[in-house]
Amino acid sequence: MKNFLLLILLVSLNISCGVTNEKIQVYMTPSCGCCKKWVSYLKENGFEVESIMLDDMGPIKTKYGVPEGDRSCHTGIINSYFVEGHVPVNDIRELLSKKPDIAGITVPGMPAGQNVPGMETVDTNAEYDVLYVRNDGSTDVWNSYN
Repeated sequence: MKNFLLLILLVSLNISCGVTNEKIQVYMTPSCGCCKKWVSYLKENGFEVESIMLDDMGPIKTKYGVPEGDRSCHTGIINSYFVEGHVPVNDIRELLSKKPDIAGITVPGMPAGQNVPGMETVDTNAEYDVLYVRNDGSTDVWNSYN
């Protein structure tokens, strides 16, 4: 009986804390090490990841409306949104919570820093923006990091 009550308590704590295993598909090239690091980061933070290896990422980015000037190495698809590049999980969770009428969010290029998930190749933090992309392809700042 105690074990049963403990199980109920643990399940209710997970539900009340909003713990979910959101599913995300991540398109990436087979040889990209930073993409693999970002996938590991997502998994460590509770996301269920399906990695899809492609040699040519252009068609996927075009299909989901990632503007050419705001692209990075990998493209995630979660619910109806794209998540382009090294976006922190807090921004992904905020996107899923707010459910805005946008195409997705992106960290353009490949900024390197201790605060860039999957790109921790230097000892300092990077200054970078997470942008949101409207359905018409225009962008604005979602969040800033430094």
